[in-house]
Amino acid sequence: MNKVDKKVLIDKFLDKISVKFKNKDLVRQAFVHRSYLNENPNFDLNHNERLEFLGDAVLELVVTEYLYTNYPNPEGELTNWRSALVKGETLSKIAKDLKMEELLYLSKGETNGTQRARDLILANAFEALIGAIYLDLTVLVVEQFIIKYVIIRLPEILKDKTYLDSKSRLQEYAQAQYGYTPEYKVISETGPDHDKKFIVEVYVGSIVMGKGEGLSKREAQQNAASNAAKKLIAKK
Repeated sequence: MNKVDKKVLIDKFLDKISVKFKNKDLVRQAFVHRSYLNENPNFDLNHNERLEFLGDAVLELVVTEYLYTNYPNPEGELTNWRSALVKGETLSKIAKDLKMEELLYLSKGETNGTQRARDLILANAFEALIGAIYLDLTVLVVEQFIIKYVIIRLPEILKDKTYLDSKSRLQEYAQAQYGYTPEYKVISETGPDHDKKFIVEVYVGSIVMGKGEGLSKREAQQNAASNAAKKLIAKK
């Protein structure tokens, strides 16, 4: 898709989110990945990494102030809630919901890359967009944007307890429902030392409740726990 097409899509996107930029180049820059400039060195904008840096800080501050103002909970709980709201997984889901992927300026390699890589790029672009809104418009506008698209997800996070890490969530559910503490077993370990792949199963009692893959045992355990916790929640 050429540069003109992207401009049209970005204009439609801004109409959809009801944000009126004064500097359209600033919002376009929020979607420029570094890889695109490697293939298009004469492109008229820089990549979005500085905007991402700024947006990350703005996002954390707005979420922190909102939680502090609206919830009297202890600092540890608020920290966990904030982490769940601002983590990459949450931001990439929001970006997908907003159909931001079609707005990205990416190299051919990144366009055809893994889903995990694209999710990270989307999360970073969402932070860059926040940075662009902060620079171009008022603090009130960026606060409203973050409340509308990020903080709105807090009730769901609290309900599903996704602010806990997957292993903690699974342990809580398994002990409450079955009276067992989950156990993790490595069932497969393949590849050379520098590029290993682990497959782990998690048992609740004698039942295999989930399986997960990862580049480390810890990652595989977390993924197995996440899959198992989803099953247990679905049964409730």
